[in-house]
Amino acid sequence: MPIPPTAPQRPRSLAREDVYAQLSTWIIDGTLHPEEPLRDQDIAEQLGVSRTPVREALRRLEDEGLIETALNRWTRVAPLHPGQATELYPVVEALEELALRLAAAHLTPADLTLLRAANQQLAQATERRDAGAAVAADVAFHAVWITRSGNQALQQTLHGLKRKLRRIERAYFDAASAGQASVAEHDLIITALHHGQTDQAVMALRANWQGSLQRLLNRPR
Repeated sequence: MPIPPTAPQRPRSLAREDVYAQLSTWIIDGTLHPEEPLRDQDIAEQLGVSRTPVREALRRLEDEGLIETALNRWTRVAPLHPGQATELYPVVEALEELALRLAAAHLTPADLTLLRAANQQLAQATERRDAGAAVAADVAFHAVWITRSGNQALQQTLHGLKRKLRRIERAYFDAASAGQASVAEHDLIITALHHGQTDQAVMALRANWQGSLQRLLNRPR
């Protein structure tokens, strides 16, 4: 398992959050692969903590659906299932549409510049077939109106849901054609927002999420 060298032990409260943050990052960014086994003793030794904060972090990750366990048999990174996408995408789509409607009247020329820059980064990452960079650029693109919505409850809910989506989206952006389609769909959103056409922007966003889901489900396995 690709874990950094052993580090000195840290206070338990800090260690618990550190272990959780590090493991969740490794799972989400693909460092730890779906179905990869996890041993609390190995993780504890490599991170320089006791097994207690590791076990607490693993329980938290299990509650979030990022790992799974069979009692007294194994603990592993949760596999990816198409059903996860079909459940998550429509929910995130609906919440992002709300965020975009809330944000539309407050978007500035600087925000539109951010959208164009993020979409250009997505295009470049797609050309390089760099799934990690593509996911980061896509997250940055959608984050513009989520942040400008001004609704913290909505932002927090979307943040939690989209953390789970990132594992799925790495698989999505492994396909260059899928990334190119998203870039084109993003351009339609930007154009509509540039012209102050909120309804058209929302429709383009809906098409982006629904198109992404279909391309993900239809990609070769």
